[in-house]
Amino acid sequence: MDTEHPSITRFRDDHARRGGTGEVVILPDSVHTAALAAEALGCEVGAIANSLLFDADTTPVLILTSGAHRVDTTKVASSLGVSKLKRATPEFVREHTGQVIGGVSPIGHPSAVPTYLDPWLRRYDVVWAAAGHPAAVFSTTYDELAAMTGATEIEVD
Repeated sequence: MDTEHPSITRFRDDHARRGGTGEVVILPDSVHTAALAAEALGCEVGAIANSLLFDADTTPVLILTSGAHRVDTTKVASSLGVSKLKRATPEFVREHTGQVIGGVSPIGHPSAVPTYLDPWLRRYDVVWAAAGHPAAVFSTTYDELAAMTGATEIEVD
């Protein structure tokens, strides 16, 4: 990217406002899965924090899960006391995060989104998450991610 995408700039501003200390890295466009991102960053796939937005009875729910896990939507819906978690449409994602699928960051949304954090990510000294654009990620720690997002820990698989 010759100039920074506006969604990355918005992410950087919110990241700084929240006291984030990690580095933002722009990856090649071909890095569109947790496995490919992990390979490009030289880390385990489990250290990638996928930001998955779900539609919980028309309310957005953001699950930050390890790249090593799949979210058991039935289990998580039950834990959250909602009837069903369904994968959000691209329009729903953009409406509630201001970002696109594949680039949803844990922060930087137009308004607060209830956020839940996979405790598996505690296993890693450095965790990588999307920085508001499909080609951008940032480094953080589990504790910093929890503090910046106000996320509640939840078992996802």
